Amino acid sequence: MAERLFCKGFTWGFFSRAGDLFRPEAEASMRRLASNGLDWICIPVNGWQETWHSLHVFSLYGRTQTDDELRHVIALAHGMGLKVCLKPMVNCLDGVWRARIDFPTDDGCRYWESWFASYERFLLHYAALAEATGCEMLCTGCEMGGMDRQAAFCRNVIDGVRGVYHGLLMHNINHGDELRSEWLSAVDVIGISAYYPVTDAEHRGREAMRTRWQQIVPRLEACHRKYDRPVMFAEVGVRTEQGCTMYPWDFHNRPEKPRDEQEQADFYDTAMEATWNLPWFGGYFWWDWRAILPPEEEMARDRDFAIYGKLAEKTLRKWYTGEAEAK
Repeated sequence: MAERLFCKGFTWGFFSRAGDLFRPEAEASMRRLASNGLDWICIPVNGWQETWHSLHVFSLYGRTQTDDELRHVIALAHGMGLKVCLKPMVNCLDGVWRARIDFPTDDGCRYWESWFASYERFLLHYAALAEATGCEMLCTGCEMGGMDRQAAFCRNVIDGVRGVYHGLLMHNINHGDELRSEWLSAVDVIGISAYYPVTDAEHRGREAMRTRWQQIVPRLEACHRKYDRPVMFAEVGVRTEQGCTMYPWDFHNRPEKPRDEQEQADFYDTAMEATWNLPWFGGYFWWDWRAILPPEEEMARDRDFAIYGKLAEKTLRKWYTGEAEAK
């Protein structure tokens, strides 16, 4: 990588349903997102397996974006001047988090061999699509802790992907796993799901967040130094409720907690403040922006990760358009 990679990005369209990406509302959603100063967009593809211990990864009619939909929105993004990261993501129909996908490795067990054969077929399909549509980056896995422990299989998958796709490869690990895999130098960029808690019950507010981010940065740098690769936040964000920065990864609604746009915005602000100018840091794909937006007035009640129409959208725009650096 001759020049520094830095993605002013966002994740767009996760769990969109069949046909959504062809709707004019989806183009309007992407344009609104791009107006915040983005230069990258991350487009997830919903892959599936039946349970956390199933051996077959597949596309599911009605719940996996079709290839035609993906070609359409990739072209839309490129037409808006955005670079594209295509992100195939495995989800389990039994509701178990994908990091729990795991199998015995006792002598004679060939579960991982079978699973990787299926996963590689799944990933190579989207690698070919990313190559044909000119996507600038492809994510080779997301929060797959069990998979990531199988170094030899992972290296073989990366070799296979490089045979059909010639853009940047990013692998998305979970926070806490920064130094656990020995094979990550095989990809070009290390993405982290950066749902780091930056407050606790005793230490609250912006200054507590700043202090905590400064404690996190050395861990990120250690990851960069171990693998000699740029590190980026492949996912990062929080819900819009009081206390969200104590458990950023948690998507559950807590109706007993007050809605809090300021805490969400402060998380955005302090995360970018801590990492923006680090020479080895590769940027952000914030989580997440819906393909079909509700009326903006409804966002005054929204408590999810979405920032559309909230204080955090203004914070994002401040950083992505250069207003923050100008001050």
